Amino acid sequence: MSEMLLDSRVVGEVIVKYRTDKGMTQEVLSGLAGIGRSHLSAIERGERKPTLETLYRLSLALDVKMSTIVRSIENSLES
Repeated sequence: MSEMLLDSRVVGEVIVKYRTDKGMTQEVLSGLAGIGRSHLSAIERGERKPTLETLYRLSLALDVKMSTIVRSIENSLES
């Protein structure tokens, strides 16, 4: 069985899609989520993976259920 890893680039792409769909800048989203803009930028570029806490904060700031974001990540990984 091959090692299964979460692709951080896919996570970042999904976060970017939700953010841009809402018409938010990184500055606005990071402020609403209570995380640093550079941290959000690193997540969106796939350089860092968000913790569950950070993903939850982002989902609240985006007004999207965290499960919806996770489902989008799963769908992207499967395609």
